Amino acid sequence: MEIPEELRYTKEHEWVRVSDDEATVGITEFAQDSLGEVVFVELPQEQEEFGEMDSAASVESVKSVSEIFCPLKGKITAVNEKLDDQPELINSDPYGEGWLFKIQLEGEEGLEELMTQDEYRDYLDEQKG
Repeated sequence: MEIPEELRYTKEHEWVRVSDDEATVGITEFAQDSLGEVVFVELPQEQEEFGEMDSAASVESVKSVSEIFCPLKGKITAVNEKLDDQPELINSDPYGEGWLFKIQLEGEEGLEELMTQDEYRDYLDEQKG
């Protein structure tokens, strides 16, 4: 299972790619695999503001609907409009074309609480029991 080193992760299986004061958010390969075939994505509105770990989006699959949380406090600067017509991008390219939204960060608050690649791998191993 792919777990890119340059990303940070949440226990809810979101990934975060930080570049300067903006973060791109998506769901991990583990999450999309658990969901199954993604058929619909509800994204936040641009300029909408979220607190750390507020519910910001939802992903609907053939199995269930899952909430997606905003890992860091900030304002939405972009949403992945490709997902309107191609929600399956989350399954085929979760760390690339399947990103969900971007947020303008309000400082570095919360970054240190996100897991590294190794910490996330260990967390997944613990979940498997």
